[in-house]
Amino acid sequence: PSCKIFFDKDPLKIVRAQGQYMFDEKGEKYLDCINNVAHVGHSHPHVIKAATKQMELLNTNSRFLHDNLVQYAQRLTATLPEKLSVCYFVNSGSEANDLALRLSRQYRGHQDVITLENAYHGHVTSLIDISPYKFNQLGKDSKKEFVHVAPSPDVYRGKYREDHPDPASAYAEEVKKIIEETQKNGRKIAAFIAESMQSCGGQIIPPVGYFQKVAEYVRAAGGVFIADEVQVGFGRVGKHFWAFQLQGEDFVPDIVTMGKPIGNGHPMSCVVTTREIAESVGASGLEYFNTFGGNPVSCAIGLAVLEVIEKEDLQGNAARVGNYLLELLAEQKEKHPLVGDIRGVGLFVGVDLVKDQQKRTPATAEALHLIYKLKEHQILLSADGPHRNILKFKPPMCFTMEDAKRVVEIIDALLTEMEEATGMKIENNASTNAQCKRKTTEGSSQSEGANESISHMNGAACRQENGLYSKKCSVASRRIRT
Repeated sequence: PSCKIFFDKDPLKIVRAQGQYMFDEKGEKYLDCINNVAHVGHSHPHVIKAATKQMELLNTNSRFLHDNLVQYAQRLTATLPEKLSVCYFVNSGSEANDLALRLSRQYRGHQDVITLENAYHGHVTSLIDISPYKFNQLGKDSKKEFVHVAPSPDVYRGKYREDHPDPASAYAEEVKKIIEETQKNGRKIAAFIAESMQSCGGQIIPPVGYFQKVAEYVRAAGGVFIADEVQVGFGRVGKHFWAFQLQGEDFVPDIVTMGKPIGNGHPMSCVVTTREIAESVGASGLEYFNTFGGNPVSCAIGLAVLEVIEKEDLQGNAARVGNYLLELLAEQKEKHPLVGDIRGVGLFVGVDLVKDQQKRTPATAEALHLIYKLKEHQILLSADGPHRNILKFKPPMCFTMEDAKRVVEIIDALLTEMEEATGMKIENNASTNAQCKRKTTEGSSQSEGANESISHMNGAACRQENGLYSKKCSVASRRIRT
């Protein structure tokens, strides 16, 4: 019972997939808007060919020399800032984040970790300990003494919102306060860890400058900054290859973790760090070895994924299609009182559904209802966030403008149907449009950092008697997540 599946009221049996489409056992075709694992597209022939070719020759562990290992490390680190030059290859995002914690703790012998509200970093014990998204489900006493939780840098629902003059500094000061309080209690910070953009936490894009200030405070306390790119790396944000680069060229993490898209469905992941951290850990006398990490087949697949991203200009596609998707969704924000906020960059987009635009009351049941209705239209989307009211777009990178148009047209029709059923009305529509209109186009000025994101806020008030969904969506407490 603890192993959940999508659409547990009416689950899908998927038997094959190609590109951005999945097919069930009846041959029905579904548009996949959520699979950030099949990064370059399901069953990509170039990736399959690379895997098969290497499997026919050799697969063994990394205690033997092999060209694939070195070539892949070189290609991968070429996408990162120069000081991030040492790779540890492992098998999953959880394993990567667990190793990142180990590296940070061995670096200077500190133990404590600062994490963010609603963060999710993996399913192993060490990562559940630092993932409020998980440990909060276990009760109020589940947080460990060495774990410190900072506010999520969410400018729509968080402590400091879009009307704050400098939300980046304000959120960073919260981290500084945690460090000072921790030091007063005789504890020492080993690391600050953050997803470069929170996914399970609700598609949150940190304000530009936040990571720089946090890194300054953490490093002054003897800790390191870990950027978790497991869900958002490899060109998904469009303009940059890595999501942490949205913060600006002056920000470089001490450790970067990656997984999911790295192997296009093949189980592999990586930790990249500085030579200083790697050498200090080596000097401790504790060697590192991973049976499957860095094997020749995994590295051949990783190389093939990088080649496809480049040859098919999937990073550019993420920028173009992502901007178009945001533009279409922005129009829905103007039309529908159920849409509270549109935020995203590249092919990482969130639609925050609300019962009341001014109060920003999460529309949890409505989000789940919409997910199931989309499934009836053969579109696969998920809802997540702390209130499970955020529609999450993170499709394969081959997602097209036609795909985006189709999804939004159906969402538009479904929202209209839901609003009519509940009697929701938007007041002062003309003034709301004037205040909120902020379209995103390919040639727009939103080219720097997280300003690439689009966020529509402070809509007109809406009223709802939410009887319909409390009855029809009795499964609202179930979590739909990928």
